[in-house]
Amino acid sequence: MCAHAAGTFGLVIRQLSPAPRPAPPGSTTSGAGPGRPPRAEWADAAKGACIILVVSWHVIVKDYLQVDWHLGVPVPGLWGTLGEQLLPLRMPLFFTISGVFATNAVQRPWRVVVRSRIARFLYLYAAWLLIHTAVLAAAPEFPTDRATSASGLLAQLTVTPSNLWYLYALALYFAFAKSLRRMRPAVVLVPAAALSAVAAAGLLDTPGNRGGLYQNLVFFLAGLHLRPQIERWAATATRRRLGLTAGAYALALAVMAGTGAQRWFGVWPLVSVVAVAFGVTAAARLCRRPALGRPLARLGRTTLPVYVIHMPTLALLHGLLAAPLSGLGPAGQSLVVLGYPVLLTALVIGLSLAIHRGLTASGASWLFDLPRHRRAELA
Repeated sequence: MCAHAAGTFGLVIRQLSPAPRPAPPGSTTSGAGPGRPPRAEWADAAKGACIILVVSWHVIVKDYLQVDWHLGVPVPGLWGTLGEQLLPLRMPLFFTISGVFATNAVQRPWRVVVRSRIARFLYLYAAWLLIHTAVLAAAPEFPTDRATSASGLLAQLTVTPSNLWYLYALALYFAFAKSLRRMRPAVVLVPAAALSAVAAAGLLDTPGNRGGLYQNLVFFLAGLHLRPQIERWAATATRRRLGLTAGAYALALAVMAGTGAQRWFGVWPLVSVVAVAFGVTAAARLCRRPALGRPLARLGRTTLPVYVIHMPTLALLHGLLAAPLSGLGPAGQSLVVLGYPVLLTALVIGLSLAIHRGLTASGASWLFDLPRHRRAELA
């Protein structure tokens, strides 16, 4: 069942992700357009893995664990535990890679950064927040944050970001990084690390997804300021290092769980650093196997539509699937309980990419980028 689910997952990604431009044999980079430096394929692959982890976590906690499983085996709990073990990896790695890609952008003039990054991400956040609010109103049983009043919507637009908080965070992070770009890395990284530790320890009020804003700034800034070191780490990744970093991550998780240290000051950021080291190594090694690395990299270059579309898609699927699955007998549930999260994750990602294609083909590309001024389009 799991092998079939994994094969289906890979097929969905290969079929629906946009085809990349041809690259020279042996190339480890992907084209980034005329006049731009090539994108490192390992970084795109890491982003692809991260968006899969984001969607799969939401599938597990917002759909899979909401099903009434009446089985004599703890498979649902095992899926939940697995998802929790990946929490120190998915968003810290996502923001680290975003920081790596931001290095050149923050060097541009303010007006360019404001439009191409800050205003763009704020626009996308606001536009999709309104869409999410409307769609989630039709799925009241779906367990996720949503605005149910004008004041709640205003709060999500300003101080308590919604499930789309990654976009909100990027806008703030770009403004912060641009403002402090001339400072020494340590001057910005140390306070950001302290903020992450304070937030992870529960010493700050973090309603909604505000905690994610506080905890992940340091990883974005690390990707931005430590890009040469991160790229060198990826370029020199070995099988031995992959084993060592995987072992270190597993050990850190075990110690953190065994001692109940999740809320100890500084523990969560340190475990996340180990997780990012493992994630970069794994992505770099994976890209040496084109059959695995290239589909992930292709998906990694289209994370935005998956990120903004997957939650309402999952909410609607939950309304269709949860009750029938809960009504199955033990024999029927036993057929799907193991591979269901993998299959549903693949379905949600595939539908998100298909919806994106349909919207852009129908002229709704303004849902995925800041509309240009007519004067600029005619120039």
